Amino acid sequence: EVELVESGGGVVQPGGSLRLSCAASGFTFRNYAMAWVRRAPGKELEWVSGVNSGGDSTVYRNSMKGRITISRDNANNIMYLQLDSLKTEDTAVYYCAKYSGPVVAGGWETVKSQGTRVTVSS
Repeated sequence: EVELVESGGGVVQPGGSLRLSCAASGFTFRNYAMAWVRRAPGKELEWVSGVNSGGDSTVYRNSMKGRITISRDNANNIMYLQLDSLKTEDTAVYYCAKYSGPVVAGGWETVKSQGTRVTVSS
């Protein structure tokens, strides 16, 4: 059974930073591209960033380019999202998601998880 457990969220002031983590199990992590997605209060789930299976190709949401960095550790089945220069509009619950193959393309899926809450507020 695919399991994705997010952590690292918190409350920060605008301009602050956080590092989110996603621990994966139940599948061969190194074979799949992964993504971060988020749901802001009252809004739909939206894609934030993706990384290919090898970790050497990344894609970012335009509005967040230059402020976030996605990475992965295939030896330990963990994915990360470094969030810098946070804005109030980044407030959301962040989830990790799994693509159907090794590249950042096509659909992704989340699993039933808690996500990790990021609150940006002064």
